[in-house]
Amino acid sequence: MIIVGTAGYSYRDWVGPVYPEGTQDKDMLTHYAQEFSFTEINSSFYRMPNRFMLDNMQKKTPDDFRFAVKVFRGFTHEREGIVELGPVFQEALEPLRETGKLACVLAQFPNSFRNERENRRHLVTLRQVLGDLPVVVEFRHRSWAETEAVFPFLDDLGFGLVCVDAPKLASLFPDILRVTGNIAYVRFHGRNAAKWWKHQEAYERYDYLYSPEELEEWVPKLRSLASQADSVYAVMNNHYQGKAYLNAQQLRALLQG
Repeated sequence: MIIVGTAGYSYRDWVGPVYPEGTQDKDMLTHYAQEFSFTEINSSFYRMPNRFMLDNMQKKTPDDFRFAVKVFRGFTHEREGIVELGPVFQEALEPLRETGKLACVLAQFPNSFRNERENRRHLVTLRQVLGDLPVVVEFRHRSWAETEAVFPFLDDLGFGLVCVDAPKLASLFPDILRVTGNIAYVRFHGRNAAKWWKHQEAYERYDYLYSPEELEEWVPKLRSLASQADSVYAVMNNHYQGKAYLNAQQLRALLQG
């Protein structure tokens, strides 16, 4: 099964292009869930989520809706005290697990997190502190794609590898198709190479609209992943002014064609 959605749904610049004029933040998920059955929660990266917050979210969605939750940045960026953070994060996710709405959790590591012994040890610790949660891992540095041993290592940990569509820049993780664990997860960041490193505002990096031809390239790739994994999630992260929403609709239509 290939499930398409966007990375986040609560953006003020989606009011007008996506949501009706006057839509308040608290009503965005309800509107979103009328169109898609999956989203990625990104706010949990900046602030540790709590049970109340995630329970409130799941109550606004149908029974078949699924969430991916990005892990708090303490697990992936600061990387300190994660043994203590683990139980707090797991407790917060209980409403999603209890209702069957947790697709997975996403651990997105920075470009500075390279394929080194200390960082591989960190991944082992991360699996221990996250218990039996379904986890997918996104690497930003290409060193993780340069050694074949990385893939069985992730498989042994039960971590799904996040495949990416992103600018083809020297240090970035490349566009490769590999399945580890039982979840295939693809994040579409856009191909705005000029603004990836040189931007004044963070959103500029993701200011990109995929063409129908660029999306069409991914149809056989996603179907290939679906033949190897239990579930495939295709997640549009080019969120500026609702471009992710439009591209998600277009990709879904191509997959259904």
